[in-house]
Order: sequence, then structure tokens, then C-alpha cells
Amino acid sequence: MGRDVLQLLLVGGRTALGMAIGAVVIAYVIGGLIGLVAASTRHRWLDEGLIRPLDVLLPLPSLLVISVVAVGWRASALAITLAVALVNVPTVARLVRAAALDAASSPVVEALRMQRESWFTIHLGYVGRSVLGPVAADLGTRITLAVFLVASVNFLGLGLSPTAPDWAVSISRNREGLLLQPWSVLAPALLLVSFTLGFNLLADRLLHYSRHPTEATQ
Repeated sequence: MGRDVLQLLLVGGRTALGMAIGAVVIAYVIGGLIGLVAASTRHRWLDEGLIRPLDVLLPLPSLLVISVVAVGWRASALAITLAVALVNVPTVARLVRAAALDAASSPVVEALRMQRESWFTIHLGYVGRSVLGPVAADLGTRITLAVFLVASVNFLGLGLSPTAPDWAVSISRNREGLLLQPWSVLAPALLLVSFTLGFNLLADRLLHYSRHPTEATQ
């Protein structure tokens, strides 16, 4: 209480959104690469060896895994970010693999191989472009889930320091004084909701324009 609410809001967004977006970027880099390799390999054992271990992580409750990591590395934004990325890697890898299978087995890829094009040119260039649509559709939901996980851990007091200006920490810290200073709780809560809704609407709009590019010029 007695703090500058506006300043806390402006500073608190750096951790609330930075950790979530950073985790999603890491998950797409790692999971996307695994998915592309699994989809493009001609060896079934390599495909199984890459995807099956990730299936072990799928049934684990995401919030529980992140909470355990947060307790072990208290107040570490990097640890929480990596934990959120870890629980998203299996689903990202499966999404990219499923989206890339058809393109990876197409005649175009065979022609590129006969021309002795590099692996990166074939799979990050041609095959990679084929997964942009599904990835764009998944991006809004993925970042929303990451924001929810990061905010949940911080709200429960298992993540960042109780004195941190993070939005979820501010909600948790000030909820007992809701009647005295409601904006200290309502403002960060509204910003979290506004960001998740706004980002999903933006992602949907960009995906729509990518499918109907002529509408974007009208």
C-alpha cells in the first residue's frame, strides 16, 4: 500500500509478459526443431527416439511441474521461464511434426535432395514454410497458456519475490487491501485479461489475413 500503482503496472508487465513470451519462443525453437527432424527423417527409429520420450512429459500436470521448479529455484525468473518452455515442448514438437509430414514427403523435397540442396534449405526453407499456418493458429493459445502458468505460479507465491512488481505478485500481495485501494488489484488483473484477449484477437486477425491476403489491401 502507498506505492505508485501506475509505476508498478508499467514495470510489472516486463516480467509477466517477458517470461511468458520468452518461454514460448524457447519452446518453439526446441520443439519446432525436434518436430522438423522427426518429420523429415527416413529412419523410423530416429522419429520414435525423438517423439516418444516427449510423450512422458505430456501427462504431467504443467502447473505442478512448474511449481516444483519454482520452489527449487525460488525467485528465479529464468528457472520459471525454462520450466514453462519445457512443458510446452512436447505439444509444439508434435504439432510441427504433424504439420510437416506431408511437405517432408512431397516430390518437391525429393527434387531438392537430388539437387543436393542443404538440409537447412530443404527443411527450414521449404518444409518450414508449410508449418507457418498451424504455428500461427497455435501461437495465440500458446502464449495465453504461458501467461496463465507464469501468473499462477507467481500468484501462489512460488515464483518471484513477494516484493517484485510483477502483475500476479501485485494481485496476491494487495488482495487483502482490495477495499482500501482496489486499483492495486483490479488494474494488474485487467491488464492480464486484456493482454490475453487482445493477443488472441490479433493472432486470429493475422491468421485470417494470411489466408485471405487480398482483404488486407482493401
